[in-house]
Amino acid sequence: MPRKPRIEIAGFYHIVNRGVEQRVVFKEKEDYEKFETLMCMYAKNHRITIHNYCLMSNHYHLLIEITQPNLSKFMRQLNMNYAIYFNKKYKRTGHLWQGRYKSWYVTDEAYLYSLMLYIEQNPLKADIVPVLEKYPYSSYSHFLDTDNVPECLADSWVVRHYRDDTEAIRAFLNSKIDASQLEEMKKAASLVEAPDTDNEPDMDKLRRMFEEVNERQERNRQIVHAYQQGYSQHRIAKVLGLNQATVQRIIKRTKM
Repeated sequence: MPRKPRIEIAGFYHIVNRGVEQRVVFKEKEDYEKFETLMCMYAKNHRITIHNYCLMSNHYHLLIEITQPNLSKFMRQLNMNYAIYFNKKYKRTGHLWQGRYKSWYVTDEAYLYSLMLYIEQNPLKADIVPVLEKYPYSSYSHFLDTDNVPECLADSWVVRHYRDDTEAIRAFLNSKIDASQLEEMKKAASLVEAPDTDNEPDMDKLRRMFEEVNERQERNRQIVHAYQQGYSQHRIAKVLGLNQATVQRIIKRTKM
């Protein structure tokens, strides 16, 4: 059965992605920091607001806001480029992520507030740290360092509403979560799936990307670049007269 296309409407989304077979995807400090760097870079490129995030050893949570139907492009670039980094660093091959990421559309403010707490409190629920201040790989630690908030969090809900009131931030993000209420809101939200194709791909632009390319190495780099721009492997293969499996292999082994 073909996969359903993602319905991308403006608003807030809760994103979850896990390592394949629940395996660790962040092994050391450098890995967490690499993911954060990529996340902020692609959020800026796509004009996406990061409101909250938490990176755990084998999965991550994001709360983001989009104004254009570009969620899938953002997630594709983030997940693919981190996987390339991770596989090269640890000399592994194959899929890093467990299928396609999950995303829930945030239907109301009550759900939004509960999600902020749920995401930030993940390390507490997992008994990794005794207090949230001790966990370095989430947005919580940045919110308390008001002089060094990353650009991708500068317009987040917490920063906009609390600014440099760190005591208010602590009180809010440490509030008790009504687990049953959160579960009911999640059920009421729309579960959406990642797309296989872009909404309105500019095929002429894609063809022009390869007009002046003569060498195979440069062609392969352009294939990766086109994929990062949101073009599907199927469309790239069609323009170049290649097999889609060939395009997939090129993307996996070629580093920009």
